[in-house]
Amino acid sequence: MKKRIIVIGGGVAGMQTALRLVEQGMEPVIVEKEPELGGKLRGWHVLFPSFTPAEEVLTDLRRRVNEHGIEVMTSTEVKGFTPQSVTLADGRRLTCEAVVLASGSTLFDASIKEEYGYGIYDNVLTSADLERMFNEGRVARADGTAPRRIAFLHCVGSRDEKVCQQHCSKVCCVTGVKQAIEMKRLFPEADVFNFYMDIRMFGPGYEELYREAQQTYNIHFVRGRISEASPTLEGRVQIKAEDTLTGRPLRMSVDLLVLLIGMRANDDNAALAEGAGLQRAASGFMKPRDLFLGNVSSNVGGIFYAGTVTAPKTIGESLNEATAAADAAARYVEA
Repeated sequence: MKKRIIVIGGGVAGMQTALRLVEQGMEPVIVEKEPELGGKLRGWHVLFPSFTPAEEVLTDLRRRVNEHGIEVMTSTEVKGFTPQSVTLADGRRLTCEAVVLASGSTLFDASIKEEYGYGIYDNVLTSADLERMFNEGRVARADGTAPRRIAFLHCVGSRDEKVCQQHCSKVCCVTGVKQAIEMKRLFPEADVFNFYMDIRMFGPGYEELYREAQQTYNIHFVRGRISEASPTLEGRVQIKAEDTLTGRPLRMSVDLLVLLIGMRANDDNAALAEGAGLQRAASGFMKPRDLFLGNVSSNVGGIFYAGTVTAPKTIGESLNEATAAADAAARYVEA
């Protein structure tokens, strides 16, 4: 009889975990709180650095989950769990041999940074809003006109002690480069500026993408933070910043201000961790047993981690970690 392992979360990490568990001869069950599988990937347009359509990756994962007949419980919230059972919000209790927590992360609420005017001024967007526009096939200002000058602000809700988010969100820099290129492809005559603290191009092909943005698309990168945004009478957004490389203050009006929001820990991590006896990092993310030899294991035997539940990661990293988590869970139940 196949051993049941419950995967909490049906994003890319959860789906890949379940697919690998099937290969290992296990019986995975995916429990997902949203009405459909896909997690944050459902909101992406194309993926860095290759500009692969997100829909291609999502469709392939969903298709394979369906072909393998993996049990999927959508619109189902988890109230708590142990290595041997998962308790749902409706009171049902699912028994199992192990649990893989792949519940992901959430995005920073940009309205907390009131100085940027998100949710107050027209034409101030988040990177998630812009991805949605890309998917809808229409990117425009609030009045429907095409933007002629666009500014991206990096690290909104990341590396910021004032909002208790000291960690680097890892993917925001390359997301800003990718989105800036997409905007130049849509609006070749537009001026595009990226304001950053540091550009962190850590992955394969990322540095090349950064160079392409500058050399091929003439995207401007300004080292400095925007200190304030305010509306103009013409419906534009006036920003104040400092170019820290030259030491000069900078002021300009833009048609769109895009805030690159970071990943943060899920709000329910605290309650789930307390109920299961799990450790959390200072950032609020779940804490792996060991960063080197047990990064997919928790401090509780029989509970494993996959994806961004432990830290910000790329989609590729989440997929790889999901495979490792499934292998670790399979070894545990077979021991």
